[in-house]
Amino acid sequence: MEVRSTYKYARISPFKVREVTREIQGLPVSAALDLLAFTPKKAAFLIGKTLKSAIANAENNANLKPDGLVVKEATVGEGPTLKRIMARARGSASRILKRTSHIRIVLSDEIVIETRETRKAKQKAEKKAAKKEVAGEATQGAATAPDEKPAKPKRTPKSKKQSQ
Repeated sequence: MEVRSTYKYARISPFKVREVTREIQGLPVSAALDLLAFTPKKAAFLIGKTLKSAIANAENNANLKPDGLVVKEATVGEGPTLKRIMARARGSASRILKRTSHIRIVLSDEIVIETRETRKAKQKAEKKAAKKEVAGEATQGAATAPDEKPAKPKRTPKSKKQSQ
């Protein structure tokens, strides 16, 4: 089941927030909270508030335990831009754009949490399967083509000291 939480009109540029949201996507909730707690950015604080809100929604509205939740999606949309004016030389003015963003976090309990240990075990199993395939092909190739000539050994280039 999916649970979501949205922080609208956050007074920070979406570009700055996306940098932090990319880091927490796909992580278990506990790991995401730890990562946000030790990230020294304003965006990490705002995303942390939104993530805690999503966890509370999961507990209260959907009766889910926070232990099995994973950050399925963390997106940042652009909110309305506040336009301000700063005085410049000779009575002219320049525009200042104060950007806002909408932070949306979706949690899910359906995604399998993959840890380092499970990922390494999966990679080892894939390597073993690949080795078995190569070994099986080699034995089949040797049985079907015995008439092929063996490859010539490569010559090693002579060093400069020997030629002088």
